[in-house]
Amino acid sequence: MSDDIDDEQIPAVTAFVDTAAPPPDKPTAHLIFGTYQTQPAEIAAERYHRGLAPLIIATGGVNRHNGVIEGTMFHRLLLERDVPDAAIRYEDRSANTWQNVEFALPLLREALESGLTITAICKWYHRRAVHILKTLAPEIGALHVITWDPIYAGQPGSRSPVLTGPISLTADAE
Repeated sequence: MSDDIDDEQIPAVTAFVDTAAPPPDKPTAHLIFGTYQTQPAEIAAERYHRGLAPLIIATGGVNRHNGVIEGTMFHRLLLERDVPDAAIRYEDRSANTWQNVEFALPLLREALESGLTITAICKWYHRRAVHILKTLAPEIGALHVITWDPIYAGQPGSRSPVLTGPISLTADAE
């Protein structure tokens, strides 16, 4: 069995991993999954200012690529974008996606107890983030997902890459 995907299989694989499930135009708590990229903070801040993200939960410990403490970075970025500290919760100890959720559980429960549903903010292909969230916090019920296209080596991790031949499933995408 080969690990290669041919051009005809790419749309099906892309659709399978694409996690987008946008929220309605009503306030929800927003959970940012850890990353060193800033787009999630920009999304959350913009939605906060539209009245759609009254509580933002940022996650992420030390990034293995650059040493940035992701939860702390998101907290700072949100403050710089005029999101008040009272609207921000964050954890800064997690080392992986599982711990992002595990360490944010008390914060997620706070959101649920205040009557908010959850909106996850994650990379468009980060299906495992949503799976882990539903596994560790089944009490959240229905949730929404806002996705974004990460940038690696100056190139977007797009849903529509231009490919010339088969791709391998063995590369680390994070």
